[in-house]
Amino acid sequence: MTDPQADAVTHTVVVNAEEQYSTWPGGRALPSGWRSTGITGSKSDCLQRIALMWTDMRPLSLRRRMDG
Repeated sequence: MTDPQADAVTHTVVVNAEEQYSTWPGGRALPSGWRSTGITGSKSDCLQRIALMWTDMRPLSLRRRMDG
């Protein structure tokens, strides 16, 4: 389901040190610990990109421990 009001604002795909992804409204300072991936667009577009990139929901530290 899309939110027309959220889609009216340009969003950025952001990622943290644990390789967890989120969207962030454009023009706002990024929260501490998050960096931009360089991908921008409507919130719906950003969420679709995240769905393609973030296929393993486990945090990076957990993946490293489990992979040995």
